[in-house]
Amino acid sequence: MGQKKDLTGSEKSKIVRYLAEGCSSLKIAKLLKRDHRTIKRFIQNSQQGRKKRVEKPRRKITAHELRKVKRAAAKMPLATSLAIFQSCNITGVPKSTRCAILRDMAKVRKAERRPPLNKTHKLKRQDWAKKHLKTGFSKVLWTDEMRVSLDGPDGWARGWIGKGQRAPVRLRRQQGGGGVLVWAGIIKDELVGPFRVEDGVKLNSQSYCQFLEDTFFKQWYRKKSASFKKNMIFMQDNAPSHASKYSTAWLARKGIKEEKLMTWPPCSPDTNPIENLWPIIKCEIYKEGKQYTSLNSVWEAVVAAARNVDGEQIKTPTESMDGRLLSVLAKKGGYIGH
Repeated sequence: MGQKKDLTGSEKSKIVRYLAEGCSSLKIAKLLKRDHRTIKRFIQNSQQGRKKRVEKPRRKITAHELRKVKRAAAKMPLATSLAIFQSCNITGVPKSTRCAILRDMAKVRKAERRPPLNKTHKLKRQDWAKKHLKTGFSKVLWTDEMRVSLDGPDGWARGWIGKGQRAPVRLRRQQGGGGVLVWAGIIKDELVGPFRVEDGVKLNSQSYCQFLEDTFFKQWYRKKSASFKKNMIFMQDNAPSHASKYSTAWLARKGIKEEKLMTWPPCSPDTNPIENLWPIIKCEIYKEGKQYTSLNSVWEAVVAAARNVDGEQIKTPTESMDGRLLSVLAKKGGYIGH
């Protein structure tokens, strides 16, 4: 009966069971054919238990220090709680306390990704805002494209898991498993589309115009009255396929020209109300970290989510345009929240 260093998990379970049955450590050593000293050491260590955690007295934060923390949080966006407190010369505060204090005055957010604005961009944004201060935005059709992948954003696949349960397995695929390009528009309280760009088609000027012909014009625009077509203003961003001479001339032949085709300022996704629609659809199709196995299945999910968007969810951003223009002017062409 040789001495072994470590007990297996199975042996530890048996020791606990034998002890409950009233067996002595010597008898257990004979039953398991282990050295008596090994068994005694395990029993002694088990009986000692964990050392009690010594609670350190927490540092009290004064009202003056709280004001300093609030000012520092405003001046240091995306900083850690430790960096904020250190900038205020407040030390000895545990992380849990720092976070609890900051939670009452700030929120954890990711940095927003936006193209940089130079001086020319800001001037053009201001000119555009001044030009459309008297525009009736209820007649503007706001359009844009969105790409949806099979996997969705990584950060959204998070949620509560019950104790004792394992987290579901999540597939990892290149480029999110591939995706579908979706085009849609909103006008007043109506959703136009969504329409799916054919898989594998790269949107250049010719394919973009053909796409609009097959979807937007044939399936929606042609059904509208002459008075509606006369008053509608078509908005699209400055993507190369949208702003090219070919596309502009093609739209003009369709009757969308001059004042009926809105000139769009550079780098201005924040002023396009349809940008508020995409998060609504994505939250629905990727809820609970859902993934898809085919492009058709994710497209079906987009269509289903679009059907559930009600008129009020569309009306709210389209009616916010007057406020957005004023914000652009107030910020001298800078970015605004949307």
